[in-house]
Amino acid sequence: MASEKQLVAVTCTAPVNIAVIKYWGKRDEDLILPINSSLSVTLHQDQLKTTTTAAISKDFTEDRIWLNGREEDVGQPRLQACLREIRRLARKRRSAGDEDPLPLSLSYKVHIASVNNFPTAAGLASSAAGYACLAYALARVYGVESDLSEVARRGSGSACRSLYGGFVEWQMGERADGKDSIARQVAPESHWPELRVLILVVSAEKKLMGSTAGMQTSVETSSLLRFRAESVVPARMAEMTRCVQERDFQGFGQLTMKDSNQFHATCLDTFPPISYLSDTSRRIVQLVHRFNAHHGQTKVAYTFDAGPNAVVFALDDTVPEFVAAVRQCFPPELNGDKFLKGLPVRPVPLSEELKAALDVDPTPGGVKYIIATQVGPGPQILDDRQAHLLGPDGLPKPAA
Repeated sequence: MASEKQLVAVTCTAPVNIAVIKYWGKRDEDLILPINSSLSVTLHQDQLKTTTTAAISKDFTEDRIWLNGREEDVGQPRLQACLREIRRLARKRRSAGDEDPLPLSLSYKVHIASVNNFPTAAGLASSAAGYACLAYALARVYGVESDLSEVARRGSGSACRSLYGGFVEWQMGERADGKDSIARQVAPESHWPELRVLILVVSAEKKLMGSTAGMQTSVETSSLLRFRAESVVPARMAEMTRCVQERDFQGFGQLTMKDSNQFHATCLDTFPPISYLSDTSRRIVQLVHRFNAHHGQTKVAYTFDAGPNAVVFALDDTVPEFVAAVRQCFPPELNGDKFLKGLPVRPVPLSEELKAALDVDPTPGGVKYIIATQVGPGPQILDDRQAHLLGPDGLPKPAA
């Protein structure tokens, strides 16, 4: 922890998570309580992460926040909800008479700086990583040690799942106050070392309809959504948990695809309908099914959140061939060498049989690039003072 001029600063990183059993729809908009439980995979921070520095000082006159270098409105209701919750927990701990090691007052204002190493608002769960990171950093700087599910959830529902590594369940809970709507780890990141994740970035633009507005409309108008929450998801949660625990890729992959398809069906059942998938997204779906049919088993599985980018799961020995298939169907336009980011993937030739089975007219540039990653850990504290995004004056350091 840095302490210059009474400045206390903490920097941490938090991961992106991808739901394989989807959360869509809230039963309480204020507390962000979901109408169904969900289950996600935490992605590795070497490839995708948010880094956040939170600093408090008696010299600060107001709360301030910077995202990716730009100052943003600190009065955003969700940000305020997180701050209020953390300060409430800190007060509660203080009044419980704990000896507080930090020489700070709860009245100190906070400065927050946050950066993502991936496109924001393109449907890559940036808000989940962002609010998990915020909750984690604020908890450290204010000396809060309780379960942070509620703090992160108040910022972005799926953020509570980014508080853990590996495979994470967000239990919808039943209480009206949301105290039992929390995240818990189903299996650690070391549990399934062969599992790989490929993010096929179709578009890095901001999506047309944000998740919050989309969800609200679905809850109000989609009878399929209600049926899904009550009659389909509970059994799927149990089945997905089994697939993860037994490392059953066939079961995991099929259920992941079915749940993604059903989520997008509820979006179409919303009125007016919402469509997050693009033509390229649908071509990727077709590619995955043809790839699997050629092999006679589920070797790869797609899932799409509220955006056009595909997240594909595969075991490590399948990745080189599938990446070659993606290159075949979506030839990179210019940046062939930058097409693949993240974990290295050795190039392999496609067999003529597989080329014939894919049977596609190539769509050059349809996939902008691929991020290859794996399952990773939960939030991490960075002890190195050099890592702080805020300088000793509490303002963002100039970009290097």
